[in-house]
Amino acid sequence: MSDVNISIVIPTYQEVENIPLIAAEINTALAGESFEIIYVDDDSQDGSFDAVAKLSHEIPARIIVRTEERGLSTAVIRGIDEAVGKYIVVMDCDLSHPATAIPHMVEKLKTNEADFVVGSRYVEGGSFDEDWGFLRLLNSKVATWLALPLCHVKDPMSGFFSFERERLGSTKDLAPTGYKIGLEIMVKGEFASPAEQPIHFKDREFGESKLDFKEQLLYLKHLRRLYKFKFPTASEFLQFGLVGGTGFIVDSLIYFGLQLFLGLNHTVARAISFWPAVTWNWFWNRTVTFTDRDKSKKLTQWLSFVMTSLGGFAINFGSYTLLTEYVPFFIEKPFMAFIIGVIMGMGFNFMAARVFVFRELNEEVAEEVKGK
Repeated sequence: MSDVNISIVIPTYQEVENIPLIAAEINTALAGESFEIIYVDDDSQDGSFDAVAKLSHEIPARIIVRTEERGLSTAVIRGIDEAVGKYIVVMDCDLSHPATAIPHMVEKLKTNEADFVVGSRYVEGGSFDEDWGFLRLLNSKVATWLALPLCHVKDPMSGFFSFERERLGSTKDLAPTGYKIGLEIMVKGEFASPAEQPIHFKDREFGESKLDFKEQLLYLKHLRRLYKFKFPTASEFLQFGLVGGTGFIVDSLIYFGLQLFLGLNHTVARAISFWPAVTWNWFWNRTVTFTDRDKSKKLTQWLSFVMTSLGGFAINFGSYTLLTEYVPFFIEKPFMAFIIGVIMGMGFNFMAARVFVFRELNEEVAEEVKGK
């Protein structure tokens, strides 16, 4: 099959009814073209293997049955690794993606109009079935908006995409969490000129959707990883700030609670509330913000975090005091000085956390953490 031009990778799980239908659509759409269809099946045991064996006598199709690994994204990666075509097309088996769009997508690659092409519902000419309810449409839109800063297409959630195989290089760096492998490839493959091909997205007729709440949570986890990959420092700073915001709420609740319910003096309440708040911030920064960094002994790391937080507080309070004492503008507008103090203190805490508390791992350890 060395003369194959297009490899169509289709992940499957219990799609036996759809397998011959999508194959027939592809065969018609690519008449006169050299292609192969690679089904990557997660051991459906529903007759999928026999269905592909039967149609392979008339259509260039084969099936890879995985018995140890599961998941749409890893199935796509396996299919890409097995493909021999110059151009890769990835699509679903449920007939939601029109095979008629494949020639147009590949043509954009052949003419160098684009180096990555997405089958899009959200560009002019694109559409989807009208029976989508409000909640389903809202869910799709929100998920799409969350991914937009990562790439330059309007439908980054699409599972229908194509690219030239040699532009991706090794698939070893791909580590998708969930089902949006196209977004993973687009971001990590560093494609410079992505484009979109309008399609009509049709709801499946046979089988059941694999999208559930668990997959949606995995998508959020996947987004977080991609943001850290593309915007490492900015992503950590944003997460650090969000954790700090929740820590401020914890600090405030305890501060006011100690006064309201126990009648403590505000100074004593402030001294006490600092400790659970700083502990809260340390725990969530260790658990969420700096997951791929040093995980030294908890007590040692906590003490380091407390010390740097005290330094940040000193900078916060000191800058506020200096500005409100010596700068006329801030004497009249102390809240502006308060904001500047918070920003300066947070900036110090963030840099100190990255350099001293949650240190970078050496390359060998970092690869081990990444592989887990």
